[in-house]
Amino acid sequence: MGLIQAAVGAIGGTLADQWKDFYTVPGGLPSTAALFAAVPQGTNAGRGSNTKGSSNIITNGSKIVVPEGYGLLLFQDGKITGFVAEPGAYEWRSDDLNSSSIFAGNGFVSPLIMQSWERFKFGGQPGSQQAAFFVSLKELPDNRFGTQSEIYWDDGFLNTQVGAVTRGSYTLKIVDPILFVKNFVPATYLQTGQVFNFTDMDNAAASQLFNEVVGSLAPAFSLYTNDPGKGNRITKLQQDSLGFAKSLSDAVEQAYQWKSDRGLAIVKTAIVSIEYDANTRELLKTVQRADALSGSRGNSNLQASVAQGIQSAGETGGAAGLVGVGMASGMLGAVGGLQQPATPAAPAADDPIGKLKKAKEMLEMGLITQADYDALKAKALGL
Repeated sequence: MGLIQAAVGAIGGTLADQWKDFYTVPGGLPSTAALFAAVPQGTNAGRGSNTKGSSNIITNGSKIVVPEGYGLLLFQDGKITGFVAEPGAYEWRSDDLNSSSIFAGNGFVSPLIMQSWERFKFGGQPGSQQAAFFVSLKELPDNRFGTQSEIYWDDGFLNTQVGAVTRGSYTLKIVDPILFVKNFVPATYLQTGQVFNFTDMDNAAASQLFNEVVGSLAPAFSLYTNDPGKGNRITKLQQDSLGFAKSLSDAVEQAYQWKSDRGLAIVKTAIVSIEYDANTRELLKTVQRADALSGSRGNSNLQASVAQGIQSAGETGGAAGLVGVGMASGMLGAVGGLQQPATPAAPAADDPIGKLKKAKEMLEMGLITQADYDALKAKALGL
């Protein structure tokens, strides 16, 4: 009975596999699908007779359509035999006996009789395995990362170790499909009906990538903030998706050899949030204050402070208060890179000439108005 079933199966499978197939992308794929098998269309609008062909045999003359943004990997008995990176329609050709077809010009005796005999030896099924897989060459989005507790790194901007809790996402690209399949994709995904998806939580290989990215975040932050080309600015991280992506890609490459061993690379990042620890927040506040008191901005802040001091002096200490303000502005001019020129030491409080000289200098510097000067002059001369 077994021999009869094998014979019937060998003949039936041989006849079914004589038909040419039309292979294309399966329907219902998620946008983050990275690798999946090409499938025969079988029927189109109810037309088509090739519905019983072998699942692991591709008949010579069959067409495989490669859409934009995808590559095509060809397999023969588990080995990669070809790769196509250009979109278009391609015709399958193989020297394997199981691919021979009377419709592909391979004669009549060989495709029918010899195939049936060879398949009979394997219980009626073909003794070969052929497959075509599509691999995405696009950026694959929505790969997320995040830390549950603070990570710490040596920060070139703050010149100390800082810590933060962060989360975000990145886009991933397969830059070497052959390396990716050979060294990273588990065998379970090299079957018809399976889809390798980086965002699938049940995909153990994808989960490993997530863990490696989290483990690379601290070195990536350190690479970014210690790069003079980035201005050593930690505050630029959330605005520089490409710059930080390079730092993160370099960090995972150094630690896990993503590109050289797996054919993978991080292209872009989007940092959703960075929550610094208390010490880092205080350091950032100090740096912001220092930035506000440097350069031309510092001049503006100083002049505003002096003007406020003049107003207060007029309300409380009169001309003597103004002399104190002059001394303070002179001292601040020597600190923090401020451009305000220092004023000479204040004259004695009872020296009217010194007071008038000081008021005249402040008038020329634009720190007081003519009306202020006239009022000080009148008070100093007792008018």
